[in-house]
Amino acid sequence: MNKKLGLAVAGALLAASASANAGITIPAGDWTVDLGGNVNAFYSHTKVDGSVAKNTIGAGLLPAQFGVGAKTRQNDLDIAVQFSFFTSTSSDAENGANTQGLNRGAQINVRQAYLTFGDASWGTVLLGRNLGVFGSDAILSDMTLLSVGGNYAPGGTTTLGRIGQGYIYADWWGQIAYTTPNWNGFQATGAVMQPVSNTASTNAGDMMWQGKVTYDFAANDVTGRVWLGGTTQKQTGYTSEGWDIGGKVAYQGAELVGYYYDGQGLSSVRSAQANAYTKDVLMGVLNGSLGDAGKSDDSGGYVQATFKIPGVGTKLGASYGESNSKLNNVQATTETWIVGAFHPLTKSLTLVAEYANATNKYTGSPDVDVKTTSLGAILFF
Repeated sequence: MNKKLGLAVAGALLAASASANAGITIPAGDWTVDLGGNVNAFYSHTKVDGSVAKNTIGAGLLPAQFGVGAKTRQNDLDIAVQFSFFTSTSSDAENGANTQGLNRGAQINVRQAYLTFGDASWGTVLLGRNLGVFGSDAILSDMTLLSVGGNYAPGGTTTLGRIGQGYIYADWWGQIAYTTPNWNGFQATGAVMQPVSNTASTNAGDMMWQGKVTYDFAANDVTGRVWLGGTTQKQTGYTSEGWDIGGKVAYQGAELVGYYYDGQGLSSVRSAQANAYTKDVLMGVLNGSLGDAGKSDDSGGYVQATFKIPGVGTKLGASYGESNSKLNNVQATTETWIVGAFHPLTKSLTLVAEYANATNKYTGSPDVDVKTTSLGAILFF
């Protein structure tokens, strides 16, 4: 499950950025076709308390990806479509087994397929599968988007970055969403989404609702964004609901990010799991999607600071985050420090070095430290 989750989030994140900033643009009659994507690979050394160290070579939070988009203007409407295909650079099978022969390697996945139509005067409507609204700014602002992160995910395909270590996974959802025009920096998005489909906890007749408001600002050399979001879905016996707030500000190469979320029924705390770090990996998923029945109490957040060295271009970053979730007197907490260096060898190719130290706490179990050191590169086109 954790490998599939990693592929899902990574493809969503990259597609969200690639669709807006494609590396290759091709005029095709009345249409413009955009092509873009990435390939990345990292060597990672992970040491978990009480177990043998694990060495892997494979993708970070983002998998290798290829995105295809097309857009045009017809009848006073801007219309567009987007598809994304992605896989891993790991040679492990998708279930994490180091298998041999033809079964070795990850599959190609499609996690984004949507259409949009609208106009700058009244907004944009999106229909299809895309990144969720709640928690999206938190994960898109996370520096581990271009690296490995601290969420232990054995097996290969992709890692989970900081998911469950400072924010809830935004996930991919079938949705109908509306985004307002930009009113001097203010925008709002509201969406109705496919509910979490699980017979153990979900009332399939009740849809999921998500929304957020954002404000982008710029004054002299200072730029930034603040946001406020929420999510709710009625489930059998309770309602999953949450809110989040965050902001980021940049000035002459320095950037600060702060984020906090709170809610009920958002996370998965699985007392039946025997593996402490697996339990905490699963915390970053909306409750119900993994078969858990019960209303958890959830909160968390992260802070992050980065600085780009003038003249050199290397970006140095440090962040701290934690996620807390309690269900049926079982408390799960993950606290994670991450430091990283990102050097642009060219405008398309970035070299990455990172260290993450996660402490996983679980009621009735000793604390488990997970230390991950990673070196690699990511190439966008």
